[in-house]
Amino acid sequence: MDEIFLMNNVWIILCFALVLLMQGGFILLEAGSTRMKNAGHIAGKTIFTVGIASLVFWAVGYGFIYGEGNGFIGTSDFFFGDFTTAVDGLAGSVDFIFQLAFAAIALTIAFGGFAERAKLSVYIIFAVAFSAFIYPVVAHWIWGAGWLADLGKQDFAGSTVVHLTGAMAALAATLILKPRIGKFNSDGTSNNIAGHNQVYTALGVLILWVGWFGFNGGSTLGVDGAFFGYVALTTQLAAAAGAVAAMLIVYAMTGKNDIPTMLNGALAGLVAITASTAFVATWAAVVIGIVAGFIVHFSMVFFEKSKIDDPIFALSVHGVAGIWGTISTGFFATPALAEMNGGLAGLFYGGGFTQLGVQTLSVTVSGLYAFTVAFIVLKVLDKVLGGLRVSEEEELMGLDISEHGSYGYPENMQEQLENESKKPTA
Repeated sequence: MDEIFLMNNVWIILCFALVLLMQGGFILLEAGSTRMKNAGHIAGKTIFTVGIASLVFWAVGYGFIYGEGNGFIGTSDFFFGDFTTAVDGLAGSVDFIFQLAFAAIALTIAFGGFAERAKLSVYIIFAVAFSAFIYPVVAHWIWGAGWLADLGKQDFAGSTVVHLTGAMAALAATLILKPRIGKFNSDGTSNNIAGHNQVYTALGVLILWVGWFGFNGGSTLGVDGAFFGYVALTTQLAAAAGAVAAMLIVYAMTGKNDIPTMLNGALAGLVAITASTAFVATWAAVVIGIVAGFIVHFSMVFFEKSKIDDPIFALSVHGVAGIWGTISTGFFATPALAEMNGGLAGLFYGGGFTQLGVQTLSVTVSGLYAFTVAFIVLKVLDKVLGGLRVSEEEELMGLDISEHGSYGYPENMQEQLENESKKPTA
């Protein structure tokens, strides 16, 4: 058997493991960004929803994306089990499992908008709907034989397909669920509901950063030519620039070196470069990261002032940065890299407005589709389940105990409860 074929398959399985490990990064990021009383719930729901996403992707998701069909959706290859077919120079099963990891990441991003107030049953049902009817359709349009792919849409590893799709579903959820108790005051001002562990949050970001080399690097789908090294380089530069830019802008605006903003800047740089990593020069990767770091700060402020409660900042990090990253290729794609990886050169390289128009169209229609379908699904669930949100009493006691019967930090929580019971009553 050809050595390059074997090396390609080993590389992609390794990248699958890196992308799957990103779920651990999300567990730490989300748990650390929320309160102690919900930490176990956040960790547990991440694991079982990855399980749901895997089964649904096997049953129908992969077929809807890559099956033979039409410009809107695929209609074959359901219940995937082919161990012989070569796809993009890979064994069919290797390609399948790598693509599965991306679908699971998109779902985890979407669930950022549910944090600290949604019923467990909502996660279960929405995981099925998202993995079957939301993510696969957008992915087919851009990565399958879809109509946006025919237009030459550039999205190398998923700024639109994965990140924007997940963020728009998160937006639908947070609008329907409404803010957490105590987040906003009657006069419109907001209260900072701080996460319980910034060390967890920082470690989560670092794990995500490492996993991103499988996310972006693996999207080369092989080792031949070692182009994955260049993709890793632009990824690293954008993430670094995003972290530094976010720290500078938040200090300039507030006088404080806010750690969550700096962490979100790194993630925003990663999200933004995900679409353009294979299309742009290194200097452009730095610019893309800097802009992502700036806009993530202003986006976080905007949503806060708009009374949209986004505990994990999914809308800013994955949504706004995902839009910027996708559009950026319309400006910065070089002629040589565009020819190598698909699409046309960007505006700044004499390519005119054609690619920029395709990129703008793609984020518009993909975002609207993901938001609309997610909103409809959640509204139906809202009626069927008698509400998406836990009761006020359950929210105050925390989802660990109300949904699972135990705390993620049992000793700490027991101590807090005992202290509360000792307080004098009026």
